[in-house]
Amino acid sequence: MVRRIQPEPFRIKMVEPVSIPDAAQREEALKTGHFNMFGLRGEDVYIDLLTDSGTGAMSKYQWAALMKGDEAYAGATSFYALKEAVKDVLGFDYVIPCHQGRAAENVTFGSLAKPGDKIPFNMPFDTTRAHIFNVGAEPVDCVIDEAFDPECRHPFKGNVDIPKLEKAIATYGDKIPLIMVTITNNSGGGQPVSLENLRQVSAVAKKHKIPLFLDAARMAENAYFIKVREEACKSLSVAQILRACMDCADAITVSAKKDPLVNIGGLVCTRTEDLYYRILPRVILCEGFATYGGLAGRDLECLAQGLREMVDEQYLAHRVAQVAYLGDLLEEGGVPFVKPAGGHAIFIDAAAFLPHIPQKYYPADVLAVEVYREGAIRGIGLGALAFATKDEATGETVYPKLELFRLAINRRTYTNSHMEYVAQSIVDVYKRRDRIRYGLEVGFAPAAKGLHHFLAHLHPVQF
Repeated sequence: MVRRIQPEPFRIKMVEPVSIPDAAQREEALKTGHFNMFGLRGEDVYIDLLTDSGTGAMSKYQWAALMKGDEAYAGATSFYALKEAVKDVLGFDYVIPCHQGRAAENVTFGSLAKPGDKIPFNMPFDTTRAHIFNVGAEPVDCVIDEAFDPECRHPFKGNVDIPKLEKAIATYGDKIPLIMVTITNNSGGGQPVSLENLRQVSAVAKKHKIPLFLDAARMAENAYFIKVREEACKSLSVAQILRACMDCADAITVSAKKDPLVNIGGLVCTRTEDLYYRILPRVILCEGFATYGGLAGRDLECLAQGLREMVDEQYLAHRVAQVAYLGDLLEEGGVPFVKPAGGHAIFIDAAAFLPHIPQKYYPADVLAVEVYREGAIRGIGLGALAFATKDEATGETVYPKLELFRLAINRRTYTNSHMEYVAQSIVDVYKRRDRIRYGLEVGFAPAAKGLHHFLAHLHPVQF
């Protein structure tokens, strides 16, 4: 029995009309977009769950903040409003704005990593991996084994396996410029990391004198999960828990297009002046001056406000509950997905949904095509197409352990009735899953390690 969900903690003040393209229009859109969800136009989609990055709705306070934007090239008052918000909410003294999260990754890895380096993670996401590959380094997964079992209901499946981390450090030694933990763990199903685990990782990093970074795009959702799942933290506020998480780290990278509730923006925040100045020159080279980093003053103001709003517990309770509600509806329909439900998305287990489609034919992306066909709903495959690699010694393809189809829920954007429509559409696809008798092959993809899935031209093949 699906539990009743609390209503949205907001009123709708402006509407954006959308319509459902008919079946013929959807089929034409698939062909024009080369059966790649990134190739669809926004107008081709009714409910767009491709990503939760930059797709949410800003509050009236953020829209008001736009008018306070100081567009000075250097030393804008809007930068100092952001700096104050970072200090108040996150506790970091040194703030580098960037235009989005992958820019923060670019300046961080481009400044600190070099060819041959190894960077331990729980699990990095696709663009994070690509930035590491781009500088000639490699990520090392150190996530707990439970992360690879979609049916396992471990409350913190994003946790770092400490023995794996210690082994990586013992193996690679001075080739490790930093350790990074993604909160929540997007690649593993939007799963949180416990405060206890972060403190353990921090202790290991300090023991070996290695800087600890957090990929903190979804840090408020992670803090909320800690509050409701970690017994020692139940009496703390989300804001207090978030500060405790940040206290574990030497620095963070942030896509502000996620939890900080803006449509564009990113951050690198450091605890020391030394680390700040090691990263800052690349920001000026690639993004803009130190006090704007590729953002307009009005964007800095909206981000400052969003950092304060993201720890609102009424908002977070609904946010996490809405994602869980979609999961409950899918579970009622028998649809397999990563459990428990993540903070920002439902990750359907495409390997279990379409077990008759070999992984080399990209079942997660086949599922994306079929869900779009069914209801003009756009999600994204996060399986072999995005994460498969080549073994350099043998030339054989190494497939990821998880073959997932992600439905990322935009913040403060869709209603609970939209979730019901999404669930029913996917359940309808599930009921006809045995009749899906094709796979996908890549006809064209640029030679960009870790990024080809964004631009790949796919075509259906019978097998």
